[in-house]
Amino acid sequence: MSATSVFGRFPPRLQEAIVVRLGFSSLRPVQELASAAILDGKNAVVLAPTAGGKTEASIFPTLAQLVERPVDGGVGAIYLAPIKALLNNQEERLGTYTEMVGLRRFVWHGDASPASKKRFVKEPAELLMTTPESLEVMLLSSTVPVARLFADLRIIIIDEVHAFAGTDRGAHLLSVLERVLRATTNDVQRVGLSATVGNPEEILRWLRGSSKREGVVIDPPKPPANREVHVSLHPSLVDLAKGASQHALGKKSLFFCQSRAITESVAERMRGQGMDVYVHHSSVSLEERRAAEERFHHGSNACIVCTSTLELGIDVGDLDRVFQANAPSTVSSFLQRMGRTGRRAGATANTRFFCEQPDAVLQAVALVELAREGWVEAVPVQTRCWPVLVHQLLAMSLQFGAVSAERCWEQLSMVPDFAGISRPEFDGLVAHMKREDFLFEAGGLLSMGMKAERIFGKKNFLELYAVFSSPVLYRVQTPTGRDLGSLEQDFVDSLVVEMSSFLLGGRAWTVEHVDHKDRSVRVREAPRGKKPSWGGFVPQMLGFDLCQKMRSILAESREYAYLDEESRTVLAARREDLGPLLRCAGRAIQSDADALRWWTFAGGRVNHTLKYALEWLGGWKVVADNFLVRIEGDGATQGALETHLARMAAPGFWEAEETRRAILAKVPEYRLSKFQSALTDAAAVEMIGGYLLDWRGTARVVGARVG
Repeated sequence: MSATSVFGRFPPRLQEAIVVRLGFSSLRPVQELASAAILDGKNAVVLAPTAGGKTEASIFPTLAQLVERPVDGGVGAIYLAPIKALLNNQEERLGTYTEMVGLRRFVWHGDASPASKKRFVKEPAELLMTTPESLEVMLLSSTVPVARLFADLRIIIIDEVHAFAGTDRGAHLLSVLERVLRATTNDVQRVGLSATVGNPEEILRWLRGSSKREGVVIDPPKPPANREVHVSLHPSLVDLAKGASQHALGKKSLFFCQSRAITESVAERMRGQGMDVYVHHSSVSLEERRAAEERFHHGSNACIVCTSTLELGIDVGDLDRVFQANAPSTVSSFLQRMGRTGRRAGATANTRFFCEQPDAVLQAVALVELAREGWVEAVPVQTRCWPVLVHQLLAMSLQFGAVSAERCWEQLSMVPDFAGISRPEFDGLVAHMKREDFLFEAGGLLSMGMKAERIFGKKNFLELYAVFSSPVLYRVQTPTGRDLGSLEQDFVDSLVVEMSSFLLGGRAWTVEHVDHKDRSVRVREAPRGKKPSWGGFVPQMLGFDLCQKMRSILAESREYAYLDEESRTVLAARREDLGPLLRCAGRAIQSDADALRWWTFAGGRVNHTLKYALEWLGGWKVVADNFLVRIEGDGATQGALETHLARMAAPGFWEAEETRRAILAKVPEYRLSKFQSALTDAAAVEMIGGYLLDWRGTARVVGARVG
């Protein structure tokens, strides 16, 4: 180790263990910088790719502090992960690191035995590894002495922090942490570990919560990496799986798919091709997933076909190949998945896209080109997370038996995800929950109401502990009422009536009607010979920047060496079809006898906002997807459209209460949260609008000034 290394600040016991037990001859740059910041007492967001040394960058300085100043009979550090699989994956590694300096770690989640939990409560380990949901179970358990366990808590490490920020799970995480921190007088240090994101400073501010510590982003320069990308087009899922099998033979590979259905179909078709094939997604049992990870880890001619469950930092050993069916919806996911390869010295990070139709080819090219430019999505932030606020009110009433609204506000108002909710709005929510019998007040204290107990109290409040619902399923039916199967809500959300078609049961279907109240999709058989518009490619709500990149690719003539011949052919055909229109000045609008087609390439949320605004202003029928707004009805001319767009561009239009109210009234009644029924009507509509709409982005698209 160099004389100037932060290594010299570690206690001798840790220094010896790192050199002798682990065989380290030096620390990586991210470990040097992060260790110095953490030892200096700063909150930090640490950025590095998969296998980039983030875990050691956080755990070494944490152990240094726990060795130099031992904890008095409680937990000194918490390592939080978004999923149990990541905890299980890190259990042995962090167990080695703690044991080598004479400390202990304990993994607490739903699979840990009651006996082991009882032993931990009696004699706590210095490092607790858990998930936010399991941490809340500890808070709500009468057998867990939270005040004693966390009295001297020093530091919290949050792995894959980008998977939390801007989501309901992130709001839940910080809410639970604020409640845990009431057990200590320490200003608990916060460290987030993440892959590259577009707005790390914002994530750092979010992570800070009530902490007063100085914060820093650790993002050392990354050496240039060798990367290899290929994009190929296949006429069917059968051909796609066959092509992947040829490239996977004799290698270790991960094959990412965008849905569980495609995962199963691809895996089935790859079996019997001369390699071991495993399946890994959230519906596969824990035992099966663990067995797949273990067998794969020690194999050399194997492929795991998976959903995003293996996108996070679960270690399945050195990989040769990453495959992608169609394309993910973000550059971040693409880079995270590619980063599973190229970890050995001299190895090349790689991804091979196997696409089913032209839109997937175009999306893959856009992802690759944005990544080449160094662009990555910013993680969204939120300040009005209503459903988690409801959950926390119920959870606190259960934790304390009865609790004052003042105490709830005092703790929850520190959470950034509730920062935009005022005290009068909070009081209004509490009053509503009392009226609807979700809460009951006596003597100025709130307890759980009968309605909440009926809904969430089954199996000892298991429904309350499990904060996030299982995927909502929609029945798919023919006009005669025949059931064809089911689709998950995130798939249904992006289907466009009379435009989208998809494969189910090996046949192509066109969407006729979506009923969100009844959770059903009515379809008719797609015309013979017509390829489904989405094929087996799951439509996603794509972001503005990605869609704009897709537009620019169509408008230009640049060739991409990583495309196969079929991909180049379909890209050329799309360019010939739309390129001239997209290169013209002004809006890209096509007009024919049936409808106007405005090719915005603005993404799903902007286009849906435009859809509802135009339906309100023009009285027209409007359908929207990520790229297109189609308008039909009486008076649907380009001149009339421009008139309405001019009104939308006027100052104050998008901020006006009349606009917001009229558009939100048109939003379908999605069920986004199991706690939605406890919200006021206004909060429920606002929540759904936040999921589906983008006011500021739409204002920019129509030329309005955004304050």
